[in-house]
Amino acid sequence: MSSQADVDGEKYCNLMEEVKLRINVITYFLSGQGHALYPPATLESMCLQIRKILELVAFGSLVANKQAYSADFYPVPIIEVPSGILGVQMRHKKRVGDYLDETEFKKVYGRCGAMAHAANPYSKGIDYGYYARMLPVWRTRIVNLLNAHNIQLLGNPGIYLIHMTERGDDRVKFYRFQPPTQEALRTLGLKGVRDKSGSVKLSEE
Repeated sequence: MSSQADVDGEKYCNLMEEVKLRINVITYFLSGQGHALYPPATLESMCLQIRKILELVAFGSLVANKQAYSADFYPVPIIEVPSGILGVQMRHKKRVGDYLDETEFKKVYGRCGAMAHAANPYSKGIDYGYYARMLPVWRTRIVNLLNAHNIQLLGNPGIYLIHMTERGDDRVKFYRFQPPTQEALRTLGLKGVRDKSGSVKLSEE
């Protein structure tokens, strides 16, 4: 029987599968292979997909923290690199600078929401050129945010590692990790210190 943690992990992966499908729609339009008959409608369609994607990311909070919806929830984008530590294959390096952060998330959500309404004829109108420039940037920054990321469940010191795709398998995968015991760390010649979230930071003894 699956544990509740695994059920929650599957639900989160299902959200990410929908994100991938919507990213594919944006990619299709940006490639020029398809369109919504005229440029403004095409840009508006892509903005709708971006907004839906951001809502799916936000719903990840509900999956991870269903007992207490958390406004502080946000995926932690990572890059996996060789650990250099005997017995530990890979380590997670936090991604820096090239992903959609929380501040930008709110801005992009608002910008895309504005495209859902017709422009007031007495206003400056919609700057479609701005959206044509920014949509490829937003797409890339969302992909960088989610491609490989960590999430944490409320009250659980472990983490989920989420892979949006893997070599030879396009399905979203999750891996659940619990903090190692002090005995296991000593075996590897390491020591660990728990932070306030319960996560363990490693260092060599």
